[in-house]
Amino acid sequence: MERSASYREFWPRYLGEHRQARTRHLHFLGTSLGLYLLAGALASGSWGLALAALVCGYAFAWLAHALVERNRPATFTHPWWSFVSDFRMLFTWLAGSLHASDT
Repeated sequence: MERSASYREFWPRYLGEHRQARTRHLHFLGTSLGLYLLAGALASGSWGLALAALVCGYAFAWLAHALVERNRPATFTHPWWSFVSDFRMLFTWLAGSLHASDT
């Protein structure tokens, strides 16, 4: 993914890099498991679970890009926007507002 000048420009490109449903589902799984692990870390005070939350979220996403989309994750060009967009994509999907036409 090439660099974007603004988040408004980035978001449609981000969605375009996640066209296939399998890619999005792997992202959703990783982000959801990451949130679950983070909740466990906060409840238990375990830094190991917090680290596992990050690893889990990125592992599923990067596998999706390598094996399904066959493209480079946006993490490498826009790490913060990519992180935020993983959650935005998940919550937009949960709200029923993420459609194939969004790409």
